[in-house]
Amino acid sequence: MGAWQSYSLRLQRKRWRIRAMRKSRELRAAADRTDQIRPGDLLLFSTLRNEHVRLPYFLRYYRDLGINHFLMVDNDSTDGSDAFLADQPDVSLWRTGGSYKRSRFGVDWLNWLARKHAHGHWALTVDPDEFFLFPFCDTRPLRALTDWLDASSIRSFSAMLLDMYPKGPINAQPYLPGDNPLDIACWFDSGNYAIRRNHRFGNLWIQGGPRRRVFFSDLPEKAPALNKIPLVKWDRRYTYVSSTHMLLPRGLNLVYDEWGGEKASGILLHTKFLDTFTAKAAEELERRQHYSGSVEYKAYARTLEENPDLWCKWSEKYINWRQLEILGLMSKGNWA
Repeated sequence: MGAWQSYSLRLQRKRWRIRAMRKSRELRAAADRTDQIRPGDLLLFSTLRNEHVRLPYFLRYYRDLGINHFLMVDNDSTDGSDAFLADQPDVSLWRTGGSYKRSRFGVDWLNWLARKHAHGHWALTVDPDEFFLFPFCDTRPLRALTDWLDASSIRSFSAMLLDMYPKGPINAQPYLPGDNPLDIACWFDSGNYAIRRNHRFGNLWIQGGPRRRVFFSDLPEKAPALNKIPLVKWDRRYTYVSSTHMLLPRGLNLVYDEWGGEKASGILLHTKFLDTFTAKAAEELERRQHYSGSVEYKAYARTLEENPDLWCKWSEKYINWRQLEILGLMSKGNWA
């Protein structure tokens, strides 16, 4: 990378940090328990709107994984999500009525909270419908992974977003609070993925899966990106650029190849496609707060009228992380 490009990215990182500081004025603390955070705690960051039905299982899953404290931003929920989170003893909650779109889809809010509270901590940034898997997660806690990353001088850890879906129409089986969404949405595409390199930021750009196959079959280049870097040993100088797809400094995005083989990586099981999705998609289309004029939700709206079945004869039923490694969707790298 040339000197001018390096200087340009440093300026851009500074701009994003200043922007996050300005956007922090939109946040109002509803339950600030950050004084409970201890050195070495594993932190989770998330922004949400009207996700009450998902939150009981979401919190239980990540507590079991080893998260010590949750830092959540509620963007004007009307379903009681904020009240539920404010009652949780390991959750710090901020409310905002600010524009999700004008906060760069929540990135500015979370960048600010991470800068203020996550310096020196491993920080996991996920949505309420995303469930993080890593090698050996069935026998080792998240702390084992972060200890190994620290010992290996690795600062960031990637996880491809894997869209999960039911067999049959999306609306066929109701999802209830506390349920494991994978009991319903337990199928995925084992192939059908395209990868290219983003030369400016150094990350890989991945597209495919059922959203590209079903919702964006006529415009596959517009399909949502599946590459994410959700786990980072945070430093107040860092900043997410676009969701968790890429960060600055640029070196944090070099999460796949290394001399002697591939790096360890994980998976985010994405459980968007439950019976709650139709109403959620209609709401988000009306709000028009998403990327590129809500092009993603326009595509959903066109197809959801038919209550589609995302399952096909090439679909795989999810078993465990080892299955995903065999399929080449994640890797334990040189972590033994």
